Amino acid sequence: MTDLSQIKTLRHDMRLLARKMELMTKCEASCCGITLTQCHLLTEIGWAGTASLNTLSERLGVDKSTMSRNIEILVTDGLVSRTTDPDNRRAITIMLTDAGRQLFDQVEASMTQFYETLFQALPANKRSQVLESLEILLEAIPAGRWC
Repeated sequence: MTDLSQIKTLRHDMRLLARKMELMTKCEASCCGITLTQCHLLTEIGWAGTASLNTLSERLGVDKSTMSRNIEILVTDGLVSRTTDPDNRRAITIMLTDAGRQLFDQVEASMTQFYETLFQALPANKRSQVLESLEILLEAIPAGRWC
């Protein structure tokens, strides 16, 4: 039987962690002049090289219409390009433009610096434990949407 106070502590701490990470990421995105969703999109596309609307929608847990609107904004802003497969007009490939790659590189450098500072702030003898605990938490959270 699980101790209810431990569940409440887990819930509280996870909520605080999520909130702090959200605020930090929002701050990073706002520095780049894009929304948080657009920042996540830019990062996903940058890591993947190319991606489809469906893949991005699944990875970010955003419905396809929201995804399309955000992609359209990034296309208009010159940060991503959208290519339609001539053999399958429903298959659309998204990739970063040169300007998008520059912004992605800027965000990546900033985030790497942030996480390096955070990692160094952890006690050296606990760093492996923190990484292992995060892996366990990520595996414990089921895929898909909760709502």
